Amino acid sequence: MQATALESAHIALGARMVPFGGWNMPVQYRGILDEAKTVREHAGLFDLGHMGRVKVYGPQAEAYLQRLQTNDAAAIKPGRIRYAMLLDDDGLIQDDVLVYRNPKDDGFFIVINAGNAARDLERMNAIAKDFDVTVEDCTQTLGMIAIQGPKSQDITQQICSADLASLGYYAWIDAEVCGVPMTLSRTGYTGEDGFEAYVPNGHEQKVWDAFLKAGEAHGMTPIGLGARDTLRHEAGMPLYGHEINETTNPLEANLGWAVKMNHDFVGKAALERVTEAGGTGRTLVGLITHSKRCPRQGYPIAAGDKTIGEVCSGSISPTLSKGGTPTNIATAYVETDFAAIGTELQFVVRDKPEPCVVTALPFYKRPR
Repeated sequence: MQATALESAHIALGARMVPFGGWNMPVQYRGILDEAKTVREHAGLFDLGHMGRVKVYGPQAEAYLQRLQTNDAAAIKPGRIRYAMLLDDDGLIQDDVLVYRNPKDDGFFIVINAGNAARDLERMNAIAKDFDVTVEDCTQTLGMIAIQGPKSQDITQQICSADLASLGYYAWIDAEVCGVPMTLSRTGYTGEDGFEAYVPNGHEQKVWDAFLKAGEAHGMTPIGLGARDTLRHEAGMPLYGHEINETTNPLEANLGWAVKMNHDFVGKAALERVTEAGGTGRTLVGLITHSKRCPRQGYPIAAGDKTIGEVCSGSISPTLSKGGTPTNIATAYVETDFAAIGTELQFVVRDKPEPCVVTALPFYKRPR
């Protein structure tokens, strides 16, 4: 079991620690719903040291990335970031990633999922053999700390040298945070505004403590992976192993916007065949239910007596629940004929059907 540089800090703060993707991580400090509410209303601090972090540089770095992933690396401007996926030859999703072009235009940076890191790196190194490129795993030498929530900019600006008001969404810059040189991106996985700091090894505790001190007056607290999952679910963001995995392709997962067909990436030919065939016959949808039962991963979805799909993720929505009435949300793959918004379906719990309605994704969008 691997540990991030902040493991002792989480234990000292009373976090409940659990294994996640091969790492010992804080799942919660308080109640998950309370932590989610804190992020929506104030701000929360996350240790993301379990995520994989990889530098890519060399004369053919751009050409290498065009082959590796689905988005158009050539269109990423210096200091900008794009979401993408790694596919196999059958067009099935091996991971979803963020691809960064360095602010100084001297290479790229990729953030990958913890549970897929070993497989991703093996794949990245295999493809790199055909290019003049260096793939450097810096997961152990670069920490990752995120702040998310409407107070994020106010808190971060107190300890950051850069003008954060001018930093756009899905952009990153070189900056100093509490005097430590690093890169800082305006990205996140909660649906809120926020930043992710890539912290040089040995400075993680200093930066974590500085964030906590700066956030005290703004109601910020540390947040665990449980609330992070609830927040990303409300924001309609996919989680590998739930909405996407090695049995799904980007088109049925409604992620075609992150697939650019103007370059020859692994899996492109398979996606072209799917398009020519008119799809796979299933589509990812959102579901809402006010049932006392909550849809959970793996529950069947039915239309009358016919099973037409399966739940990917399900949870109580702390943001949508009002006045003591719970609103439960879920994502599910259903047969395309039943994917229209407003379609009344059922999720099945122990052979008992519970009502739900197809709804638009995301479930939550932050006020602008």
